[in-house]
Amino acid sequence: MDRAIPQTTQNRRLRRRWLLGAGLLLLLAVGLLAFRTVLRPGLSRASILTARAETGDVEASLTAAGVIIPAHEAVITSPIQSTIRRVAVAVGSRVQPGQTILELDRELTSTALAKLQDEQQQHRNKNSQLQLSLEKALNDLRSQEQVQQVKVRSLQSALRDEQYLLQIGGGTAESVRQAELSLRVARLEQQRLAEQIRNQRAANAADVRELGFTLQIQERSITELAGKLQQANISSQQPGVLTWVNEDLGTTVQAGDPLARVADLSRFRVRATISDAYADALHLQDAVVIRINGTDLRGTISTISPAVEKGVVSFYATLAQDHHPALRANLRADVFVVTKAHHNVVRLKNGPFYQGGKEQPVFVVQDGKAVRRIVQFGDSNFDYVQITGGLRPGEEVVVSDTKDYADTPELTLHD
Repeated sequence: MDRAIPQTTQNRRLRRRWLLGAGLLLLLAVGLLAFRTVLRPGLSRASILTARAETGDVEASLTAAGVIIPAHEAVITSPIQSTIRRVAVAVGSRVQPGQTILELDRELTSTALAKLQDEQQQHRNKNSQLQLSLEKALNDLRSQEQVQQVKVRSLQSALRDEQYLLQIGGGTAESVRQAELSLRVARLEQQRLAEQIRNQRAANAADVRELGFTLQIQERSITELAGKLQQANISSQQPGVLTWVNEDLGTTVQAGDPLARVADLSRFRVRATISDAYADALHLQDAVVIRINGTDLRGTISTISPAVEKGVVSFYATLAQDHHPALRANLRADVFVVTKAHHNVVRLKNGPFYQGGKEQPVFVVQDGKAVRRIVQFGDSNFDYVQITGGLRPGEEVVVSDTKDYADTPELTLHD
């Protein structure tokens, strides 16, 4: 027959059921919490960059590529057609005015100079011969004029005789008219000779002037070539540093070919290029910021090239501190052309998070979490983005790239 189960056994079994149920509930709660944690995305603080919104200035700018160049650089060209004989100064050395940098071969120019001098002597001889010839022709005309003057005086005397004979009845009117006609013809011939002498003198003077011009031109050519020959030892007219020299010995150079460059490395400026899409945004005297190895220098646009080459526009900028120690010739630099300036506005460090729009979501750090928030933006530059709404100064924002979490409302931050 059945026996009654003791009360202690029943209590023990009941407690076991309760403990088992509680354990299952606890296990279920822990599972649900773990599942919820797995579903909520998180980020490690070490893998992100953050920045705090602050109050400051934002200068909207265009980015250009720049190169530091000397403020003054002299290009020394070849004065003659010649060949390079010797390079006397190495690139990077300081040079003084008159110091020989490079020597050219003088033989070809010396031969040309001697030829010009011989031609000049020939021209002088021709000038002497021409003057003798012209003087002889003029003397001949003068002699003819003198003979004609004697002839005119003789005919005048004959006319007076004929007139006297006519008065005393010993001559005829026909003889008088014939004497008058002969005198008139002689006087016309005398006038013709006088005019011919004047023309001959003018022609002589013109021929002498023409040959004189030839002599002057030749003399200038000789002087110019002699001066160029003296310049065959290439030197600088100003003190500076030799930044480049043609070191190809024996190379033939033409007159006007560059041989060396001497620069004053105590002052610098900037040559920059920017896409032609921003050509209309460039203006003379626009402010620029030159960034060199973390150092910012300010300046203004001094020259804008009117031509577009290969899709870029070139411009030059002068620096307020054109002697700054960070400046080096041919050093590359980032150039920011300031187009608009905002003062005392809310700003945030620029970073990969910023997509360039006027409004976008960002993640604001709050209580160990990154909460998605819509923020409005204004102008920007390489360093900062202007905040026009959605953030207050002091709030911390994730500035790393968060495109993978664009639709996530909240991120858990963990160490």
